[in-house]
Amino acid sequence: YNHYIQYIYYIKCFTITYIQETHLTSHSSVHQESSFTSAHVGDKVTFRCFYKGEDSAWICWYKQSLGQKPKLISSFYNYGTKKTFYNEFQNNGRFQLGGENHTYYLTVSDLRVSDSATYYCAVNYAKVLTFAEGNTVSVRDSGSDIQASVDQPKHATVLPGASVTLNCTVQTGSCGGEHRVYWFRNSDGSPPGLVYGHGTKNEQCETNPYRQTHTCVYDLPVENLDASHAGTYYCAVASCGHIAFGNGTTLDFTVENMLVYLFVGSLFGCVTTILVALLIIFVNRRKRRQLHQATGDLHYASINVESSSRSQKQRRSSQSVCVYSTVNHEKQRVFTVQNR
Repeated sequence: YNHYIQYIYYIKCFTITYIQETHLTSHSSVHQESSFTSAHVGDKVTFRCFYKGEDSAWICWYKQSLGQKPKLISSFYNYGTKKTFYNEFQNNGRFQLGGENHTYYLTVSDLRVSDSATYYCAVNYAKVLTFAEGNTVSVRDSGSDIQASVDQPKHATVLPGASVTLNCTVQTGSCGGEHRVYWFRNSDGSPPGLVYGHGTKNEQCETNPYRQTHTCVYDLPVENLDASHAGTYYCAVASCGHIAFGNGTTLDFTVENMLVYLFVGSLFGCVTTILVALLIIFVNRRKRRQLHQATGDLHYASINVESSSRSQKQRRSSQSVCVYSTVNHEKQRVFTVQNR
């Protein structure tokens, strides 16, 4: 009886856990339109978050700058009206919240360079925090002392299996602090993500004493390229409390080029096979012709050999024996008849 009660208890726990996990999975779906946005100082940007859950939940917004932990911006109840901001975002009119029809907004106006970061929407349901893909924004300031540029064409067409090196030239102004360089990749199939970080390495830099600038060159080698490497690669520089992004280099993988190479290779193989087959046929025909000609030049003769054991009487009494000799000369046959 005790074993039966214990068995029922395990079944009940498993059922409740399964129902809760299924319920969480079906109600914690949150989505953002992952993108990389480039804006200027003073502009306005709006981030959208989609949550289709029917149950009540907390909608939260986070900001994550390069090399730093995520910071909680705000939170609000999806069925309520109260909106709460935290830390330095309190009483900051540049940050506004909104939402309707399962779509929630975070608007940042009067952008500053320090607003360059990745903004995440998260849903807190049943004490489980689920993050969306995130939106990355780069705020540019033409008068800033920090400039970053990627010294490569905007589009680079590459073949699978090849290698490419992306270059990033970083120019810093009078700011003497160390800087960090990061590479981001933005593609249609996946949200923007950090590829590589160079850290603090100033030994690769050259100083211009006349202009009080520092020029640093960083390389990002990408080997064994395939379709998963497609996208736009951005160089980002974090220095003196500011972040600057380069213009980016887009790697394109064109299937047409690969089809052309495959077609040319297949065509070359077919032509080579046909030529070899024709050569073999020609050689065989020539050998047969030579063999036939050599056979026609042979001379056949019929030789009559009489046995010496025959008596003279028998030889005299024998009938005339015709002996034919065939001579083939220039396609003519001559028959010789001998009577013996």
